[in-house]
Amino acid sequence: MSLSIKTPLLFAFIILLTAFGAKAQDKIKNIGNKARTGSSNASFAVVKGNQVGIKMKAGGKPVQLLKLNFGVENRNKDSIRFKVNVYEYDGTKTSNNYVKQDILGVIPPGKNRVDVNLAPYNVTVKGSLLVAIEWLETHKGSEPSFSIGLFNGGTFRYQTGEWNKIPVAGIDFNMDVKKLK
Repeated sequence: MSLSIKTPLLFAFIILLTAFGAKAQDKIKNIGNKARTGSSNASFAVVKGNQVGIKMKAGGKPVQLLKLNFGVENRNKDSIRFKVNVYEYDGTKTSNNYVKQDILGVIPPGKNRVDVNLAPYNVTVKGSLLVAIEWLETHKGSEPSFSIGLFNGGTFRYQTGEWNKIPVAGIDFNMDVKKLK
């Protein structure tokens, strides 16, 4: 091969490498528990202000939250409204809520995989998190059933002003996040 042919090939290779390198920087990963279906579930009463969630690890570098996803069955005829909270978590207590404006979602009647688009809110986090949904109203007799996995960190429930961990079974909350530069 002559030098005149090698130069355009090298130039094309550099352009492709640059294009794919930029794409790799938009790396999206999924954190939290694995999405599940099946008969294993945990139910929680829908009482205004109560929350249910899990611990997630976002990693040491900042990431942007893109989507929250979970499996749930709402046996009620009415939809259940909630808001998303994402707390800094040090292993024993929560602190700063990274969510600065209400991110609202709805659990429709029936068996569902619920997705909440978090991208428009530009929430950036890192480290250990406690990701929860908070009930916006009380539905007497309503106890949606969340898909769970065993031995995956447990579930956290907020009621009467404090967080309590339910060990062994963790609801299948997971999030898509984008690694930032």
